[in-house]
Amino acid sequence: MISQLSWKIGGQQGEGVESTDRIFSTALNRLGYYLYGYRHFSSRIKGGHTNNKIRISTKPIRAISDDLDILVAFDQETIDFNAHELRPGGIVIADSKFNPVLPEGIDARLIPVPITNIAEELGTSLFKNMAASGASWALLGLPLDVFYKAVEQEFARKGAAIVEKNIEAVRRAADYIMEATGGPLEDFKLAEPDGKQKLFIIGNDAIGLGAIAAGCRFMSAYPITPASEIMEYLIKKLPKFGGTVIQTEDEIAAVTMAIGANYGGARAFTASAGPGLSLMMEGIGLAGMTETPVVIVDTQRGGPSTGLPTKQEQSDLMALIYGTHGEIPKIVLAPSTIEECFYDMVEAFNLAEEYQVPVIVVTDLQLSLGKQSAEPFDYNRITINRGKLVQGELPSLGAHELFKRYAFTEDGISPRSIPGQKYGIHHVTGVEHDQEGRPSENPVNRKKMMDKRLGKLRGLKVTNPILAQAPHEEPDLLVIGMGSTGGTIDEARERLALEGYKTNHVTVRLIHPFPTDLLVPHLAKAKRVVVVENNATAQLASLIKLNAGFADKIRSVLKYDGTPFLPKEVYQQCKEVLEDGNV
Repeated sequence: MISQLSWKIGGQQGEGVESTDRIFSTALNRLGYYLYGYRHFSSRIKGGHTNNKIRISTKPIRAISDDLDILVAFDQETIDFNAHELRPGGIVIADSKFNPVLPEGIDARLIPVPITNIAEELGTSLFKNMAASGASWALLGLPLDVFYKAVEQEFARKGAAIVEKNIEAVRRAADYIMEATGGPLEDFKLAEPDGKQKLFIIGNDAIGLGAIAAGCRFMSAYPITPASEIMEYLIKKLPKFGGTVIQTEDEIAAVTMAIGANYGGARAFTASAGPGLSLMMEGIGLAGMTETPVVIVDTQRGGPSTGLPTKQEQSDLMALIYGTHGEIPKIVLAPSTIEECFYDMVEAFNLAEEYQVPVIVVTDLQLSLGKQSAEPFDYNRITINRGKLVQGELPSLGAHELFKRYAFTEDGISPRSIPGQKYGIHHVTGVEHDQEGRPSENPVNRKKMMDKRLGKLRGLKVTNPILAQAPHEEPDLLVIGMGSTGGTIDEARERLALEGYKTNHVTVRLIHPFPTDLLVPHLAKAKRVVVVENNATAQLASLIKLNAGFADKIRSVLKYDGTPFLPKEVYQQCKEVLEDGNV
C-alpha cells in the first residue's frame, strides 16, 4: 500500500471537471485522508482546457505533488497537455469515445473506458463525470458506499431519480474497470487514513467564515477572480447572522461603501484582486486620513492589467505598501495556511479598530482557490477588540464645540464616536484637519497630525509576524517565503536534509510594517539565504534587503509563469545556491 497518491481530471471547461473533482475529493475527505488541490482553469465561462489535481495522503500535506499517478481524460488534449507529469507506471483512464492515444515516450498504462457511452445509456452525457469518478474510485479499491453517499449529497436537491442515475453511472464504470484490470491495483491502493475529522475548504471560504466570526455584518464588493468566492460565500451565509452583501458597480464604490459602514459603527470589509486594488487606492488613502478602520482582502493573481486572471502570482506587495499617494499607516497581513486565513481575518478586524487604520489581508490564488484539508477552527480563540470606540454617553459639549475625534493622545489613537451618538458630533474630511475634524492648513497642526497618524503603529502587536522553523543554530541555508509557498519549501528542505544540508525556514506573515527585528537574527546566523516568491522582480527579497540588509547573502528563487512552485523546483534551485561557491 502507498501513503500518498496524486489524481488529476481534465477536459473542456464547463463539461463537469469541477463537479467530478468536488465529489471525488469530498468522498476522500469523508474517509479521513489529507487532501491538497490545485485548479488549472481558463479565464472564460466555457471552453478551453481545464484540469483539477488532488494530492491524497495519510499525512498532512501543503503542496502540489511533483508528478502524477492517475490521469482521467475527457479528451485527447488532456492527455497531450498533462501526460508528461505521469510517473513511470502511471495510469490514464480515458473516455474511449475519442480513441485515446498516449504521446510517444510516456511510460504509462492507458485504460479506455466507455465513459460517455455509460452516461448516454442512462439518458444524458451529463452523467459522464460520475462514470469517470466511479472508475477512479474502484481502481483505488475504496469503499463504494462512501462514494454513493457523496453523490447523494451532491444531487439530492435534484430528486431521487437523478441521484439514482448518478449512482448507477458510478456503479457501471466501477464494474467496467474492475473487469478491465482484474480488480484494484496494489500499486495504487492507499493505506488507511488516520480517521481524524478535517475540514476540506478553500482559503476564500475560510476568509468569509473568519469575517463572520469577527462580527463583520457588511461586505461590499465587485466580482473579480480569484476573490469572487468570498462574496459568493457570504451572500449565502451573512444574512443568517443579520448581515448583508452588496454587489457594487465597481471597486471604488466597494471600498468607499465599506469605509462608510465602518464609520457608521459596523464591522465591514471588501475583497478584490490586483486590478480592483488599484482602483481602491484613493479610498484606502481616505481611510488612512480619516482614521476609519477598514479591512480589505487582496487575492493576488497574474498581472499587470487584466494579466492572467486565473493564474498564480505574488506580485502585489509593493502596490499594497506604496500604492496610495501620500503617507498613511496601514497593516498588511499575509496568511500562509487555511487556518491562518480564518484567524487572520478575525485579527484584521481587531487591528483595524484598535489602531484605526486600513488593514489589508493578502493571499494568492493558490491559497484562495486551492481546496485543501485543514484543522477544525477553534472558536474559543476568538476575541473581539473594538479599540477606542466610545461606549455610552459622551461628555457634553460647549457652544460651537465639537467632539475631538482626532484628539492628540499619548499613543496617537483617538477616541472614536459613531454617527448619532450624543455629543459625538464632529467634522470628517479627507483634507488635513484639526482635532475636531475641521479643515486646517496650519503647518504646526499638519506636522502634529502626520506624526500622530504615522506613530500609531509604534506599539503594534500582531500574532506571529513571522513563522520560524529553525532547528539549526548555523544553517547552511535559510529559506524565506510567504503565502502558499510554505508547504512546498518544507518538502524541498526534507530532500536537502537527506543530502546532509542544514536548512531553516521563515514564513513572513506581516508584510507591513516589516518585522525587521524578528527576521534579522535568522538572517545573521545563516550562511546563505534564498527567498522563494511567485513574481519576476523579487519583491519580498527587496523588502528584506531594504529593511534588514544582508543583500550580499540573499538570492531569489522566482517563478512567474502562472503556476505554483513544485517541491522539486524549490529543491533544485536551493541546491544550486548551496553548491555555488560564489555565494
